[in-house]
Amino acid sequence: MPALFAIAQQDSSIFVQSKDLPHASLWERYRFDLRASGGIEPYHWSIIGGQLPRDIKLQDHGELFGIPDESGQFDFTVLVTDNARRIQQKQKLTVTVATPLAADWEKLANVNGQRIDGSIKVSNHTGRDFDLTVIVLAVNEIGRATAIGYQHFPLKKDTREMEIPFGDTLSRGNYLVNVDVVGEEPVSNRVFRARLVTGKEQVTQGP
Repeated sequence: MPALFAIAQQDSSIFVQSKDLPHASLWERYRFDLRASGGIEPYHWSIIGGQLPRDIKLQDHGELFGIPDESGQFDFTVLVTDNARRIQQKQKLTVTVATPLAADWEKLANVNGQRIDGSIKVSNHTGRDFDLTVIVLAVNEIGRATAIGYQHFPLKKDTREMEIPFGDTLSRGNYLVNVDVVGEEPVSNRVFRARLVTGKEQVTQGP
């Protein structure tokens, strides 16, 4: 009797083991198997609330599969039922599709004599190449903008933290450094943007 009682207790509930799902990337194949324990296998999975990223589906046997076509954070609730259809369990899950284009400071813009120099790092978190444009402007107190950096090149898919330097000589004054990063994806015709702005930089040497 104790052994039978233990089996009955084991079958009395289902535990969803897959709670932290891996991140997905735009236009890259995504596959993950949801897992559970308890009850009688095989399990049957369905979505009862929220939504998955477009073009990712949940199969009855618990496989998440597809190639996402939109970025963001997607919350959804699954229902898992054991094979005897006696036990069910709900679980809220989240799939995050990474921001397609990311930009951050590698070397924060700083004054070096008559120059302002720095660098940024850019990442393409997708499965497609971008046509990338980077424009760096130093804007003085009266709103005059001077270009101190410009690059235009293909940013390959799955590129992580590529460093892009910038810098130039400026006249005396206080400057805000604005960095605009634009990634154009020709297949979807989508445009992704990122922007960085420094605090005030003071050039004290020069004319």
